Amino acid sequence: MRMECSDETQPDEMPEEQICGTEGHRKSPKRRREIKRSRRRLNGVEQACSGSELRGDSESHDASETSDSSTKRLDKCRRAHFLHGPYPSTHFGPKACILPNPTSIMHIQDPVSQRLVWNKPPLNVLVIRKIRDENLLEPFKELCSFLIQEKGLSVYVEKKVVEDGALMADESFSSIRRQLCTFREGFDDISDCIDLIVCLGGDGTLLYASSLFQGSVPPVMAFHLGSLGFLTPFNFETYKTEVDKVFAGNAAVVLRSRLKVKVLKGSLQRDQENGSVPHTHTNPVSLQLQVLNEVVVDRGPSSYLSNVDLYLDGRLITSVQGDGVIVSTPTGSTAYAAAAGASMIHPNVPAIMVTPICPHSLSFRPIVVPAGVELMIALSPDARNTAWVSFDGRKRQEIQHGDSIKITTSCYPVPSLCRHGLVYDWFESLAECLHWNIRKKQTHLSDASDSTDTDT
Repeated sequence: MRMECSDETQPDEMPEEQICGTEGHRKSPKRRREIKRSRRRLNGVEQACSGSELRGDSESHDASETSDSSTKRLDKCRRAHFLHGPYPSTHFGPKACILPNPTSIMHIQDPVSQRLVWNKPPLNVLVIRKIRDENLLEPFKELCSFLIQEKGLSVYVEKKVVEDGALMADESFSSIRRQLCTFREGFDDISDCIDLIVCLGGDGTLLYASSLFQGSVPPVMAFHLGSLGFLTPFNFETYKTEVDKVFAGNAAVVLRSRLKVKVLKGSLQRDQENGSVPHTHTNPVSLQLQVLNEVVVDRGPSSYLSNVDLYLDGRLITSVQGDGVIVSTPTGSTAYAAAAGASMIHPNVPAIMVTPICPHSLSFRPIVVPAGVELMIALSPDARNTAWVSFDGRKRQEIQHGDSIKITTSCYPVPSLCRHGLVYDWFESLAECLHWNIRKKQTHLSDASDSTDTDT
């Protein structure tokens, strides 16, 4: 629907009384000339509004530069910026997707309706095991044997997992080991052949699985065999039953949003007058990642305060002076951000959280911004030292003057399978792992008269 410049009447239909004043007022020749000029101005605005819709943003932007007055009129006719996050992809790997609900008219999907279905039976399973943990050898061997011998599936594992000394020395597992498909991180692309990911370990295995897939991510089934286990809801004692339920379909799934991060190296030009940064694509992108938990910008080994500027959609919002800043997803809100004093957000909420690390200010509180905005972090011109950035605790690198980090919500979430439901599992993890709101129960009063300060 086209946005009109006038709420009630069009320029051609505007009565002369509305321009000249009260009805019956005698119009002089000078006044009639003013009426004609007013009509021409209104017609020009209407044509500019219509033309901007037909020509697109680029031509309307060129036309708006002709004069300051026309720019102000055109701004009233442009559409508002859409601040909702990108619609997430509902296909995960070659064979998995979320069953759509054609009768739903909700803009926010009901969590109960987020169920995983298979377009085709899964054939290839990626098993991720926490390395350097001997306690996971037996569960790993048992799971691989079950998937290959009983389910007839192809199992992919990382090459360094198969080359584990304890695993190589086990002769009873040699026949299964020879049937495993191996890959090397950074060399082999397995994104198009994996139907399901099974994680054995702690939360780090889920973060590692996310880093392997920079595009569409297959469904992830995480078993709690680590230390914390906030993101791993399944118990390995009943793994056969749980795997059968997932393969049967209709499993609850939570879409854990990720951050699309770009690190740009080069000259960063600032507009000192209004604090904006021009949109330019000349800076080379040195790194582009999909991040599940958070992006952390800190002062590194320097003893000085970190001094970085935070931009939102090209506008300077604030400068962070302290130990650094955390930009996290709702999934990451229960990780480093929670330790820095941020609120905990359910992973189904479309949002990005910005949390300062030890800010040198009593009023700098964590904030939540819409998922669809683009954040940019750069060193302040007055910064005394450089900054360092890490992505889910990995790929740490130094940020110099002129570099920038652009962050927005990715359209490729991580579909994490739930044991009970995406709401109940989250609150259960809060209670079991973080001991959220755990205290001794208040005892009831045995006598009602004890509840008053005076005798009755």
